[in-house]
Amino acid sequence: MHSSRNRHAAKISYAVWLLCATVCATWIAIPAARAQSAAQSGERNLTVERIYSAPSLSGETLRGVAWTPDGKHLSYFRPAGKGMDLVVVDAATGQSRVLVSAEKLTSLMPPPKKQVAQRTGFGRATAARYLWSPDGKSLLFIGGGNLVLFNTESGSAKNLVAGSEDLGDPKFSPDGQWVSYIRDYNIWAVNVTTGESHAVTTGGKESLRKGQVDWVYPEELDLGTAYWWSPDSKRIAYLQFDESPVTPYPIIDMASMTGETLTTRYPQAGSPNPILRVGVISVNGGETTWMDTGSDTNIYLPRVKWLPNSQQLAIQRLNRTQNRLDLMFADASSGASKIILTETDKYWINLSEDLYFFSDGSKFLWSSERTGYRHLYLYNIEGKQLEQLTSGDWQISDISGFGPGGENGLAVDERRGYVYFVSNKDNITESQLYRLSLADKSLTRITRDAGTNSVEMSPNTQYFVDTFSTSMTPPRQDLDRIDGTRVAVLDGNRVAELAGYDLSPVKFFTVNADDGTPLHAMMILPRNFDPSRKYPVLISVYGGPHAQEVRNAWGGMNFLWHELMAEKGYIIFTVDNRGSYGRGHVFETPVYHHFGKIELQDQLAGVRWLKSQSFVDPSRIGIWGWSYGGYMTLYSILNAPDIFKAAVSVAPVTDWKLYDTIYTERYMGTPQENLEGYKDSSPVTYASHLQTQLMEVHGTGDDNVHFANTSEMLNGFIAAGKYPAALMIFPGRGHPISDRPARIQLFERITEFFLKNL
Repeated sequence: MHSSRNRHAAKISYAVWLLCATVCATWIAIPAARAQSAAQSGERNLTVERIYSAPSLSGETLRGVAWTPDGKHLSYFRPAGKGMDLVVVDAATGQSRVLVSAEKLTSLMPPPKKQVAQRTGFGRATAARYLWSPDGKSLLFIGGGNLVLFNTESGSAKNLVAGSEDLGDPKFSPDGQWVSYIRDYNIWAVNVTTGESHAVTTGGKESLRKGQVDWVYPEELDLGTAYWWSPDSKRIAYLQFDESPVTPYPIIDMASMTGETLTTRYPQAGSPNPILRVGVISVNGGETTWMDTGSDTNIYLPRVKWLPNSQQLAIQRLNRTQNRLDLMFADASSGASKIILTETDKYWINLSEDLYFFSDGSKFLWSSERTGYRHLYLYNIEGKQLEQLTSGDWQISDISGFGPGGENGLAVDERRGYVYFVSNKDNITESQLYRLSLADKSLTRITRDAGTNSVEMSPNTQYFVDTFSTSMTPPRQDLDRIDGTRVAVLDGNRVAELAGYDLSPVKFFTVNADDGTPLHAMMILPRNFDPSRKYPVLISVYGGPHAQEVRNAWGGMNFLWHELMAEKGYIIFTVDNRGSYGRGHVFETPVYHHFGKIELQDQLAGVRWLKSQSFVDPSRIGIWGWSYGGYMTLYSILNAPDIFKAAVSVAPVTDWKLYDTIYTERYMGTPQENLEGYKDSSPVTYASHLQTQLMEVHGTGDDNVHFANTSEMLNGFIAAGKYPAALMIFPGRGHPISDRPARIQLFERITEFFLKNL
């Protein structure tokens, strides 16, 4: 499950904010002068239409950033008239030049004939539009069902594949002689010299995918591909998804006159999963050699990786309960396998990308949360732990999003003996780049500015593109050397219009849970805040596992809508409850086998803090959220009905039996083994408790949290003689409800709803 805020939104961090008269005085000092200044300067007010219209008030970050294989240059798209130039930058000097003109690009990459629906799962990730060849002399352009090879030296172009609308996941072989891709549920390969293509695998179909991911693996296990080239370019390892046990889930297009239906293989909690096998096949096709992953097929195979010798595969095998993870090595020729190491956990195991094999084949890096926090470990190739490399009550991030130099979640400079990773070690609300010395295990922080850094490391680990933002500044992109010094500002992304709105600063602090656990919180005060007044409060909640709301990063359109509500006199408040991401596995596990309960306890701790403030009107507290946040909104108002006056729930899960196997069972177990936990965690169980003025929102085309969730909730209300005050249905829209007209309608109605009811 992914939140509507794109899972990486966040805000700025200050020192622990003491709840005392001194702090309140700092809030009180600003308002009068600020109000007078605003009146004199003619500051503008935000509107829903402006927030959700172009040009974006978040500005634009660079599109298509990619490093050349040698790490000496990077490329990206730059607007040019009505099109885009492809620009290349010298990493050493920061000098840029146009590599491919907008006019040429238009001919090489025609737009797709089919529009991409608002889908999740395998439709969640944006496909790359071009790839660098391994020798750095050619580019593979992807668009309109075509694969076009462009020689950067001669400027000549060759069509490798044309007119295949279902073409997906193209890759170069490591030697650059082949381009592989997915078509008709099979792996195909085309020879870049001759242009001849052939099917590597055969027999693929909708219910038997070969090398093509299904819906649930990318959505819940972050698996973006299902096939991998051997380092010597002779063979391809792939996952075969037997989807036949999975019940097809129909989603009717409510906007169509004929009731057109999209059918997805969607395994609901407690129901059969796809059956996976790992196969190895020659690039020329032929028979597949199947790897031995055990007799139990009711498992997950979420990670596959070749060892440097091209003779073995590393396969991660996760049991269905998700509390045992085996790292297996399999012989690519015979399929024989052995377990190298095993991780177990009392609750569940979170996967990561932190498996790195050293080029000499003698050892590898592995990360584990066995201490309650994710840390790095060094193993020899036989699976013996040599040493723990990092330790302490902090974690290495497993959602840091390293780029080309760190596909495994880590970037390793073997020659110098350094490992690079992203962590919030020094501040829970930030993310910074760190360097670990393998020689003495010393840590060096590379990025320095307070905020959030997302890193795309060069393949030679000498440079990185840093996408940096804070709670009050949209993301900028810089080209930095590995010591943190700047080569060039790639995109300053200064949005001049923002200054005219005089946004209220985000304040960061902590509140205590019932047991004294400090919970990180943030707040936006009304623009002309007057401490002698009493203000209504709008709580923004997500609250689910593997998501962190209270972070020092730009929050995008939803943050700007919160600023709009602050302009209208609302205090905006968010607290990260236990179960959320950023503070280690130990902070997540209290939600085990019962969603909602501990999260609500912590949200109510935030409410108690709010009520203790003289400027808060305790009778006017509202709450809103999307996805898991929509679930938390319903669970909160039905289990604490006297607390919240108004609420908006968007695309909520209302019954965890309706959600997918991997996500739900990780935390809740199956409905068969935890029936009471499922019942107690469902808002439908408490439908009769409705007292709050509620708006419920859902898209009928949601392939992630199905519309059936809202239907069941409404039936629960009807049976209890209740009904929400407002209901918004978006025909055909998916989980994000992302098109501009729908977004404007949605947030205009939400704004009006809170103005009327809060």
